[in-house]
Amino acid sequence: MSMHGGPGSFMVDPAKRRAENAAAPKVENLLGRISELFVNHRVTLAGTIILVLIGAGLSVIPPLLIERTFNEGLFPLGGAPNMSVLIQLVSIMIAIFVLAAVIGVWQTYLTARVGNEVMGQLRERLFSHLQAMELAFFTKTKTGTIQSRLQNDVGGVANVLSNTVSSILGNTVTVIAAFIAMLLLSWQLTLIAVVMMPLMVIAQRRVGQVRAKIAGKTQESLSEMTAITQESLGVSGILLAKSFGRQQIEVDRYAAENKIQIGLQVRQTMSGQWFFAMVQVFFSAIPAIIYLFAGWLITGGNEVSIGTVVAFTTVQARLLFPLMGLMRVVLDLQTSQALFARIFEYLDLTPAINDPEKPEELSPDQLGSVELRNVTFSYPGADAATLKNVNIKVEKGQYAALVGPSGSGKTTISYLIPRLYEATEGQVLFAGSDVKEIAQADLIDNVGIVNQETYLFHATIKENLAYARPGATDEEITAAAKAANIHETISSFPEGYDTMVGERGYRLSGGEKQRIAIARVLLKDPPVLILDEATSSMDTRSERIVQETLDAVTRNRTTIAIAHRLSTVINADVIFVISAGEVVESGTHKKLLKSNGLYSKLVNEQFKGA
Repeated sequence: MSMHGGPGSFMVDPAKRRAENAAAPKVENLLGRISELFVNHRVTLAGTIILVLIGAGLSVIPPLLIERTFNEGLFPLGGAPNMSVLIQLVSIMIAIFVLAAVIGVWQTYLTARVGNEVMGQLRERLFSHLQAMELAFFTKTKTGTIQSRLQNDVGGVANVLSNTVSSILGNTVTVIAAFIAMLLLSWQLTLIAVVMMPLMVIAQRRVGQVRAKIAGKTQESLSEMTAITQESLGVSGILLAKSFGRQQIEVDRYAAENKIQIGLQVRQTMSGQWFFAMVQVFFSAIPAIIYLFAGWLITGGNEVSIGTVVAFTTVQARLLFPLMGLMRVVLDLQTSQALFARIFEYLDLTPAINDPEKPEELSPDQLGSVELRNVTFSYPGADAATLKNVNIKVEKGQYAALVGPSGSGKTTISYLIPRLYEATEGQVLFAGSDVKEIAQADLIDNVGIVNQETYLFHATIKENLAYARPGATDEEITAAAKAANIHETISSFPEGYDTMVGERGYRLSGGEKQRIAIARVLLKDPPVLILDEATSSMDTRSERIVQETLDAVTRNRTTIAIAHRLSTVINADVIFVISAGEVVESGTHKKLLKSNGLYSKLVNEQFKGA
């Protein structure tokens, strides 16, 4: 059973996968949790609110001044325009426009700062939480999917985080103030202007529900596209596709998902367009209706001045943009709920491996001893146990080897010791304490691991080595490289230790990468060293030299070596032979050869093949 969603996932029908993932995650008190994101920005938000209120209030004053401009300045009762009143009113309006512009710029700065800081903190919080997740989470989740949550989902709510507070508050205050101004001008005309509002609210709610569903599907599609990109355009993916001549399959896979994405984006863009078009038609037609109704009022003997009609239509025209803005931001909130739900779904994941409330201190006297006591382990979702009642004891300073057929559980044991996975049953002891009772930082600080699959960052050789100990000096880095027999090779490069290794270290040979990995762990200098096929990618000469180096550097520390080449563990203090998840033999090389068991059989097969 495969535990990974690698390149073979292109065989899955995108439509079928979309149906399987269509259900949006359920998150309780979603709006409350979104509000909590702004708690540390109360002061800035308070300042923003004050500016919004002032700006909204100022926006309503000019239409009221327009009425006075017409009735007292342009068309006073005396007949001739009153220039002094006109100059005064126009000057006040211009001053209000300037002040409103300054307040608008200030408000934009504050909202942009708060929104982007909240978004940055949310992204950092999500990244930090994912770092705390157990290894099993990453073996069953595509890297591209995780990246999409960090980039696409958090980025998708950026506009909401930046503009929601100011938009809702500002537009609401503007709308309320505009309604008050309209009522002051004419309550009869106001009734005509708002008669369709209830229907618009109902239609807006329905549109928001549709857009929220589309948004969830769109983000799921973006996650898949990110995963395809990460798989297919990485060095490993490109190498695989070129090796089998399957570039067109990868292109087709991306094109199929891209087609789905295009359709979803178009649907999301068009959802609500007819609604907003009808709103705009309604508001655009209101002035004409107002003129007609004003004429009817005047005919009926009601006093309605020219200034009142002009001021009312001006206020009504100003009402269109904040009201539509308010409707749009409410729609954005409804749409973004699907994105926030996806973000909080990850934040609500509980790491399976956590530190104890009161961690035990590691005993210096026993530091280096490792024991697996009646350990059984099953990978999440697996039908059968990988390890069954395993008992292994390695004394402080011993060189222990784990050997056996592929898939017997050797690497799994190496995962349990530093608690990358947790034993299903039994105990894993480190320095005499159960690893569940030790702080993870203390445990991993005392364990060094060289994996079979060497991973190097796309950085310089020096930066990759210093990852083990960020404060290491150049002399310490060089000493570790010499111990791993890689210093001369590094020095032969034109840029020496400043040579960029390329993605995953692809500019280096397999042997060079593994020697750098060994140098990196030697720089860490841990009391317990785990070597998982540490010399598997080396030629015979390099293997011999590095093995001699490892023999020297492992004398003063506990070493647990997983080996396929049995020639590398002949001098081990104790060898544990693993088969089908069980320890079937243990002892020294000589003792195991005499027993004529599985180990003796494996040795004979290897040397016979040699």
